[in-house]
Order: sequence, then C-alpha cells, then structure tokens
Amino acid sequence: MSTLQSAPATFGTLIREWRRRRRLSQLDLAIGADVSSRHVSFIETGRSMPSRAMVLRLAATLGVPPREQNHLLLAAGLAPEFTERRLDDPELAPVRAGIERVLAAYDPHPCLVVDRGWNIVEANAGTAVLLDGVAPDLLAAPNALRIALHPDGLAPRIRNLAQWRHHLLERLRREVTAAPGGELAALLAELEAYPGGGEADDQFGGVAVPLRLTAGDGSELTFLSTVTTFGTALDLTVAELSIEAFLPADEATAAALSHSGTVR
Repeated sequence: MSTLQSAPATFGTLIREWRRRRRLSQLDLAIGADVSSRHVSFIETGRSMPSRAMVLRLAATLGVPPREQNHLLLAAGLAPEFTERRLDDPELAPVRAGIERVLAAYDPHPCLVVDRGWNIVEANAGTAVLLDGVAPDLLAAPNALRIALHPDGLAPRIRNLAQWRHHLLERLRREVTAAPGGELAALLAELEAYPGGGEADDQFGGVAVPLRLTAGDGSELTFLSTVTTFGTALDLTVAELSIEAFLPADEATAAALSHSGTVR
C-alpha cells in the first residue's frame, strides 16, 4: 500500500477551481477584479504569486466564502484573514449580547440562531411553536433543516410541505455550490432522501414562500421567514451565524401569538 499523500493544492489550482465553479473565463475574472487576463493566467499557472490584496480581490470577485478565503490565503503562503473563536469566547461577549437582544425583540415570534451547518445555537421562547411534537432524538442535537423536514420532526405539521421543502433544499443547494464538500453536502443528501416532494403551490404569487403550520388546536399559522447575518464580521464563527426569524403572515397568526405567547 502506498504511503504517499497528495500534495496540497496550490493557490493557482484553487483559484482556477473557483473560477470554473462560477463558470467564468479568465477574461471574465480579470474584468471583474480589474486586472489583466495575462496576470490571472500567470497566477493560475504559478508563474506569478499574488499579493494579499490580490488574493482578497479575486476571492471577492468570485464570491468565495470567508472560510475558503482563509484556505486561499494559506495556499498563497499568507496569513488567514479571518480568526475563529468559540461563541463563548470572552471577546465575543458583545456578539452574544446582540444576539440575545435580537431574540428577545422577536419574541413571541419564533427566532433562532444557526451556525454554518444549520445547527441551532440559540432560540427564543417563541420557537416552541415550531418545536412542539418534534421527536426527542431530533432535539438532542438540533439541526434546523433536519427538524423541519424529518418525518418525526415538523414535516407532518407543515401544510405546504412540498413548497417549503423545495425552498429549503434550494437554499441548501446554493450553499453547497458556494462551498462544496463537507457537512453541508452530506446534509443535503440526507434531506433529499426524506419524503415530502410533490407539486408546490404558490399562495403568495411568487413574492415569498410562506410556512403554513398546523397548530395544536388544529388552526393554521402562517409565517414569512427573514434572515439576518453579521455582514462585517472578521471572525468565522460570527460570519457563519444566521438569525432566522418567523414573522406572522396574516392577522390571525399575529393575534394567536400575541394572545398566548406561544401556540401549542
């Protein structure tokens, strides 16, 4: 058995892979990054080593996520741009405080925080309306997408499951395309195997995809979701967090939540 290991990919190889992933020619990338196509060619073939500013410029043009930008910098022999701390790190105390304020502000409307793998990091009390009836094993290590689409999760209560499933899977596919491989690709394959496909309706005329949920009393709750991210984060943990809020899409849902706090 050979003990040889593949050599680490060079910067030129990685940037070429990203360019092809984005379906751009060298000229397209050069125009977007405001450099010559000759310089792009030299970088990809290793005839020219990029500066830190050039790596970040090319990465921005290609829409490379922060974690993969670090990989590009390291391949070019440069220090990473983004640090990575645990969320409980003392230096991230302002971030945690901000998250708590956002969660409290949305209550009693469901609001949760997920990491890059869609694992639930924090949630407010209003999220109970979404988690009611979910199997305990799914809550032991809660993943928002798994909980939403698993047959033992929220799926049986989603009245427009085909539509909501399509919406979530398309979003995850875009994320996998942006950062191929790893846990997101495995999660996508798992979720695609769950039941719930079919023809999706279009209640909101293509403006937004609602979540139509059966409450414990048999009534229907209708939500529209919003996503908030930390756009200026220089820490990977923070940059990869998303705050997912579910706002009432009609007066009946707003009244139900405001009157009872959470509906079970």
